[in-house]
Amino acid sequence: MMYTSIFFALLFVFIVTLIGTGILDIIFRFLGKRGYLGNLYPNVRGGIPRAIGVVPFIILSFYMLPGYNNLILFIGIFALIDDVLGRKMSPFGIEWGQLSRGIGIILVMIVGFMEGLGFASIFIALMVQPLNIADMQPGSACIVTMIMSMLAIFAMVIVGSPDAFGLPAIYTPLLIFVTCLAYSPLDFSGKIMLGEVGNHTFGVALGIAYYVLGGFWAVIIFGIITTALIAFVRRNNLRVFFRQQLRILNPTFGDYFMDVLTGGGLGDLLRKWILKDRQYDIRNPLLISLGFRRLLFNPHARHPKKYVPNDYIPRLGKGE
Repeated sequence: MMYTSIFFALLFVFIVTLIGTGILDIIFRFLGKRGYLGNLYPNVRGGIPRAIGVVPFIILSFYMLPGYNNLILFIGIFALIDDVLGRKMSPFGIEWGQLSRGIGIILVMIVGFMEGLGFASIFIALMVQPLNIADMQPGSACIVTMIMSMLAIFAMVIVGSPDAFGLPAIYTPLLIFVTCLAYSPLDFSGKIMLGEVGNHTFGVALGIAYYVLGGFWAVIIFGIITTALIAFVRRNNLRVFFRQQLRILNPTFGDYFMDVLTGGGLGDLLRKWILKDRQYDIRNPLLISLGFRRLLFNPHARHPKKYVPNDYIPRLGKGE
């Protein structure tokens, strides 16, 4: 009887998410083309609705495990504020969006501790970073979310994860998978964007699934696997980004991994605070393979380092 109820609940989640995503896409396009949505309708490929991930956010807020859904609720609200405010500067020297996102991450950590997740709540909150980087190209965040959900289900079956709140452990990753699957068709085609509200929601939701799988160490191990998977999925785009924007012309997989783990606006803001205007020259082969060039690359340095291999030959017309 319980499994029948779960089946119909997930079927309802799928239908509501699928229809809700389509309806919100139509509404956002109608309003966006008339200039009413601001940052929620960026001029990308003629205009693409942003923050359609509010649909998965609402669904997961209601259907996630009791108590744990509060983590989804807080990160989603502040991520939506990030989407709405965008890159406007605050009086505190950082963007309003970054500030809102930071508050959301801190609240997830606090609520996680209150719900008994312990130190795992810190790393669950930090899952927003890799999923945020994954969402920089169509479909990437969705494919990663669905793959990691299925891996979590497989691992739960293998290790025999205990029930949570009277529900089978696989309910949580299965809920994430079904929600993402229903949302994803328009995202894969590049017609909509999750926005911060969507990718942050899936990031924290995956962190919760990993915790249900095996507690603190499962969050750490599967968080690393998630980061590596995102680096692999986005490797071609990251290679171009490294060469054109970071002046690292021979990036390694470690560089890609470190970019997913520490890149983006918040990562660069921390580099600005910690490194000031310093730029370190990383030449050790081991550190290079581990991604320390990206970790210590400071875009705010007065003289950013350009890493050019000895045998590098510029090729005209290749964006290099």
